[in-house]
Amino acid sequence: MKVERLETVPFSRDPDFVNRGDVLDQIDQRCSEPAGRVALVGLGGVGKSQLAIEYAHRTAAKDPDRWVFWVHAGTQVRVEEGLKAIADAVKLPGRRQPKADVPQLVYSWLSNERKRRWIIILDSADNVDVFFGAGSNPERRPLAAYLPQSPNGSLLVTTRDKDLAYRLVGGYKNIIKIGPMVQSDALLLLERKLSLLSDKDSAEELVRALEYVPLAISQAAAYIQKRSPRSSVEKYLAEFRKGESERAWLLSHDEGEFRREGGASSAILATWQISFEHIRSKRASAADLLSLMSFFDRQGIPESLLRPPHMDGAIQERRSDVQHDLGSNNSDDKIDNNKTDNGFEDNITILTNFCLVTVSESGDTFEMHGLVQLSTRMWLEACGREEEFKHQFVSRIAALFPPGDYSNWATCQRLFPHVERAVDYRPVESKLEEAWATLLYNGGWYAELQGRYDVAEQMARKSRRSRKETLGREDERTLASTSLCAEVLLDKGLWKEAEKLFVQVMETRKAKLGADHPSTLTSMANLASALWGQGRWDEAEKLEVQVMETSKAKLGADHPSTLTSMNNLASTLWNQGRWDEAEKLEVQVMETRKAKLGADHPNTLASMNNLALTYRDQGRWDEAEKLNVQVMEMSKAKLGADHPDTLTSMANLALTYMNQGRWDEAEKLGVQVMETRKAKLGADHPNTLASMNNLALTYRDQGRWGEAEKLEVQVMETSKAKLGADHPDTLTSMANLAFAWKSQGRHEDALALMQDCVEARERVLGPEHPYTLSSLTAVSKWSS
Repeated sequence: MKVERLETVPFSRDPDFVNRGDVLDQIDQRCSEPAGRVALVGLGGVGKSQLAIEYAHRTAAKDPDRWVFWVHAGTQVRVEEGLKAIADAVKLPGRRQPKADVPQLVYSWLSNERKRRWIIILDSADNVDVFFGAGSNPERRPLAAYLPQSPNGSLLVTTRDKDLAYRLVGGYKNIIKIGPMVQSDALLLLERKLSLLSDKDSAEELVRALEYVPLAISQAAAYIQKRSPRSSVEKYLAEFRKGESERAWLLSHDEGEFRREGGASSAILATWQISFEHIRSKRASAADLLSLMSFFDRQGIPESLLRPPHMDGAIQERRSDVQHDLGSNNSDDKIDNNKTDNGFEDNITILTNFCLVTVSESGDTFEMHGLVQLSTRMWLEACGREEEFKHQFVSRIAALFPPGDYSNWATCQRLFPHVERAVDYRPVESKLEEAWATLLYNGGWYAELQGRYDVAEQMARKSRRSRKETLGREDERTLASTSLCAEVLLDKGLWKEAEKLFVQVMETRKAKLGADHPSTLTSMANLASALWGQGRWDEAEKLEVQVMETSKAKLGADHPSTLTSMNNLASTLWNQGRWDEAEKLEVQVMETRKAKLGADHPNTLASMNNLALTYRDQGRWDEAEKLNVQVMEMSKAKLGADHPDTLTSMANLALTYMNQGRWDEAEKLGVQVMETRKAKLGADHPNTLASMNNLALTYRDQGRWGEAEKLEVQVMETSKAKLGADHPDTLTSMANLAFAWKSQGRHEDALALMQDCVEARERVLGPEHPYTLSSLTAVSKWSS
């Protein structure tokens, strides 16, 4: 008698199913082999069960003579129920006897090679104890022993645990790792769930924000559908981006999914938290490690910060503040990875087996999905342990993140993404407060040197606020943070605001430390920089001479702080048109820095750049070009193509090309610098305005007077509003616009504007300044 087709799959086929490459083909290939076994391993919610459901239905349709048995494998009781269902389905004799050993009956029946071909799907086999632990009947073998290796049968397992998969399917070659979807598949799933996508760009952003995890995408689609038309992909995405609490709320929302095992949440955060609880019950130290990792940036989590610390020394802080002199780093802080392992490797193995953490190719850094991190933090908050691990994270990163000077840049670059995560983790414990403030101070210092001014300002301000509240306004550490805030304002072209803070710091240090203390001298040098930016060069020179002479006497002629003061004085002399004096200082500084710091140190490059400017203004264009090219190439290699110092070197080379009549090359560089500065600094930043001004000069020399005029009017008006009518840069833009008008035949307008420029330059720069003399020559020539 022919046996009816059998299948015990409890779920209908999903009409929205999206095929995942060749995964189903791989499953079919391995399950077609005699006694074939294969496991789908991956994070909860990545679609393992959905693949298994689809494969079950395809197999039943393609091969009606093959039995397809579904067993939910979450607990021993559920597995035993699944085996009883098989016994009932095939009507095994003796299965209902009071003392029947149903697992043994099923095992014997499935092992009979005369029976039809079969496949058992073990879904959600996540707990090793279910299959290899002692059951309720001590005389019975572990349940894994009742899974026959029969030539006419195969086994498909879905699990979050790679180690359990290995034991069930007999080797890693029989494991198929299931990760998040590729973007095209994720978009197709969202489209099928919603029936229609009105905005593909928003849909792409949403699936990217959900990290291409199928359950998260299905959950979002269900949320949107349920609230349509008041909800949409765009509105969901906007809510998701508001902040962590909004993301957690959305991802905790359970809309129900009838193709998930009864009682299983369709909310992705709840799904992952089942894994967390399981790991905590089996190995609490592994759960603790996961908890700590959830506060780091999701990528590049260094092993050195995760191992139990063996530390000596104190948290590091920069000795001097923002003059860019080298601070001391006298720490012996280190983590010795050769000491006792304390179970670290076992903990990492558990987390990687459950696909919660991945290991980099180098083997010494780790990654987590951002949503898994969020889920972990929400779990810790519910358990009342969030602050505990937040404090661990802050203390570890603070202990190892060094001051931001050049010698530490490699370490800073590697750790900085984790420092950015710490910005919002102000500790509750007062004893950790200064460690956090120091971390943000050092991080802000590094960010400022990298040209990331918004990030630097945020860190500097938070560090300053914390230190003012805990240490007081006049503490040296508070003053250092205040000075860093002022330095970032200086970088942003906010010179008056910077001046105000620098004065506060300088006056406090004079009173507490004395006028010739190195920290006081640094404050005076910084104040001079703020005056220099405002075009108040006589005041700046007076301070810079004082700083330079005292530094020479106190620290020595070749001390970094002395060299910085000489460099700053040279810049002021250059602005005053005293180019021979500036050249003498610049050559001295450059040669000393080359010898002490190296030719490619950022401070050396700054000296070379300044000397090139002096050569250019002296008409020594070939010498200027040679230095400009050298500085630009080394800056690109050391700092990056869009670093502010690299852009400055490119802008200066463009000016040299212009002086040499190489206008096409000048224009190409000038446009590149202007566009990058607009994007990074803003359209009204003084450096952006300088780029626009220089590009206008190139247009003028090419006879493109209309384009030149348009830029020069824009620069002059913005400079007046941003810098003031008498700022030297504003006066330069007035002179350039006058030249443009003269070239266009607007003689009266040009003469009137240049006369205004002469009057202002005589007042601001003095009658003997080269720029004043240039304007006077133009007025005299045009008048005659």
